[in-house]
Amino acid sequence: MPLWSALEGGCKRAVAVWHRRAGKDDLALHWSCRQAIQTPGTYWHLLPQSNQARKAVWDAVDPHTGRRRIDWAFPEALRETTREQDMLIRLKSGSTWQVVGSDNYNALIGSPPIGIVYSEYMLSDPMAWSLLRPILLENGGWALFNGTPRGRNHLHAIYELSQSEPGWFGQLLTVNDTHLFTPEQMESERRQIAKERGDEEAENIVRQEYYCSWDAAIPGSYYGRLLATLEAEDCIGHVPYDPRYPVITGWDIGVGDSTAIWFVQRTRTELRVLDYYEASGVGADHYARVIREKPYTYDYHILPHDADDREWGHNAMSRVDSLKSLGVRPLRIMARASVDDGINAGRILLHGARFDRVKCERGLNALRQYQRRWDEKLKTFSSAPLHDWTSHAADAWRYLAQGIKDAPREHANRPAYSVT
Repeated sequence: MPLWSALEGGCKRAVAVWHRRAGKDDLALHWSCRQAIQTPGTYWHLLPQSNQARKAVWDAVDPHTGRRRIDWAFPEALRETTREQDMLIRLKSGSTWQVVGSDNYNALIGSPPIGIVYSEYMLSDPMAWSLLRPILLENGGWALFNGTPRGRNHLHAIYELSQSEPGWFGQLLTVNDTHLFTPEQMESERRQIAKERGDEEAENIVRQEYYCSWDAAIPGSYYGRLLATLEAEDCIGHVPYDPRYPVITGWDIGVGDSTAIWFVQRTRTELRVLDYYEASGVGADHYARVIREKPYTYDYHILPHDADDREWGHNAMSRVDSLKSLGVRPLRIMARASVDDGINAGRILLHGARFDRVKCERGLNALRQYQRRWDEKLKTFSSAPLHDWTSHAADAWRYLAQGIKDAPREHANRPAYSVT
């Protein structure tokens, strides 16, 4: 009720950090329907990934009513049409409401929604908010973020913002606040999870999912524990550029997907992670300009094994040739290696690293969230990583780690390990 009352009172930005099964999406669905009736326009309900949207919202059945959640929130009598394939409802009021994935946020640019729900925001690509917020700012629209903690990532940041920013509402609810589950039920849940995933995982999952702990270790995270140690040791803060040492970059190159770049300096005692950059839907000239405009002197640039694939853009040039022609050199192309070896190299590289908190914010959040896939059928973690918005930063970190792990400690600005 405090959240509903805030929205009724005209709040345009709200954050609900509620424990699992507390009703986050149900409230969001009913609020969206009410708004869609009162104010004709476009409304979206965003899930982290498109393939989650149908299962989690569109086809989901409420166990208490036995009805689809969308049929409860959007009664048939209010609808003009329902497009199952597109997961879109057109209301008689003239509004449209649609379930979509935030993983394809680029396809949403240009549309003018006046209400957006970011469901499970802690797992969503935060760029989906950064790029859509100007639309809501311009048209006076609203945004509702919901989720359960998954480390101190962008959900934590936006919740902290909601506690101090005028016009925002933020609420954190644990099972101790809602009394939805008894202590006995929680203890039973902990025992059952422990049988599947061990005592430590069970404790972390219960703390995270039901008691909304920001500090519980993320289950299956590759780098979360190491980054928590760096945080505790004050190794994440302000890291200035030192012109005495050249900068090395590590890339993950995508065409349709994002391209990610880490900027680091290696001294005799530490790795200084100065900067991180990511973009998508642009060509080699964009990244070359980013490299030039940074105030750094470079040693070499580490690219993935498939960097010489054709083509980047419409000029039929390989990615390597495109970058070389634009002055990004020398380049070191990595040999193909196993993902596991790269992740182990990434772990090693974190020891003794210092990160700039502001310039590396997106990259750090991605590394914290990067995790193994959970196989629900086998009740175990897969050996393969989960592919989501975190993958680009994590892959770039992996290539960086493999590319400089055997580099000498000298820091002369020369084309060491250059192959092109």
